[in-house]
Amino acid sequence: MATYPRGNSRLRALAARLSGSWRMSRSNFELWANLLVIVAAAGFMLWRGPGFAISVGTFVAIWAILAVSLNLLVGYTGLLSVGHVGFFGIGAYTMAILTSNPAYEQLRTEALPIFAWPFFAVLPICMAVAGLVAIAIGVVFNRFRDDIFVLVSFGFAVIAFNVFLNWEGLTRGAFGIHQIARPAIGPWVFDGEVEFLLLVVFFLGLVVLACWFIVTSSFGRVLAAIREDEEAIAVFGYRVVHYKLAVWVISAMMAGLAGGLFASYTTFIDPNSFILLESILLVSIVILGGLSSIWGSILGAMAFVLLEEGMRFVPFLPTEFIGQARQVVLGLLLVALMLFRPQGLVGRYKL
Repeated sequence: MATYPRGNSRLRALAARLSGSWRMSRSNFELWANLLVIVAAAGFMLWRGPGFAISVGTFVAIWAILAVSLNLLVGYTGLLSVGHVGFFGIGAYTMAILTSNPAYEQLRTEALPIFAWPFFAVLPICMAVAGLVAIAIGVVFNRFRDDIFVLVSFGFAVIAFNVFLNWEGLTRGAFGIHQIARPAIGPWVFDGEVEFLLLVVFFLGLVVLACWFIVTSSFGRVLAAIREDEEAIAVFGYRVVHYKLAVWVISAMMAGLAGGLFASYTTFIDPNSFILLESILLVSIVILGGLSSIWGSILGAMAFVLLEEGMRFVPFLPTEFIGQARQVVLGLLLVALMLFRPQGLVGRYKL
């Protein structure tokens, strides 16, 4: 009879060692994943030269703003939206319409409304317009949950693309909008690549700080409870609909900010920049980096842009197949993650 307690203690010790080994392997995986992505990105950009590195860094920062804003919905609140690219496009078109050079547009098609406002006056408007649209459709979307919510967000992405394509009097449709103004403060124009990179990184820092403040506050704890069990948190008197609408609008405004920066950086946009595929790729970035992880969203954006640009330099790959190869590699990567690491590279929760 005396051997049973001793046997139980041995089993408990073995279980404790296995649990500790699992935790250590998990932390090691996250450490190696971070190092691998960062070293690969840094090495690739240095290999291609400083000009290329600065350009890629700017796109990484813009996609990171988008990914962090979407993770606020998907990771922290449990609202899987595939229509986030619509708000990204709203911000971009607001920036383009209000700041583009009207003289250039008049040479090609019918004239657009002439505003020619400065960048820093328009950027808050990009966020405000995206937020107002989010309020308008969020009142309806809040009635849906789970799979139905995904479907209606899909519908919003399709509607947004068709508005960008067919409202030619405002967006110039398939012709796109050219000569979008770069940021300027008095005589100082952010027309250099380094200056614009620093500006985008500054806004990324503000978005990360805002998200960190949200998720660590009591508001963020309610969002986490909604993700776990929406009905249970409603029993305690929380107005779940209001919280979901609030985080939906905040996320949309951040996407509008990213859209304004994107339009100003590229100085040209057209509807093809905001197709549904871009939204699916954005969801993939969030899953790749990890749910409920701000750093994971940045890491996912870094890995995605590294994949996008790196495929251009794969030897013996014909140019016309680069786009398809990117999608195949990303798809295989996501399948592998769902099989072996469903919470993403540094995520806390499974999708």
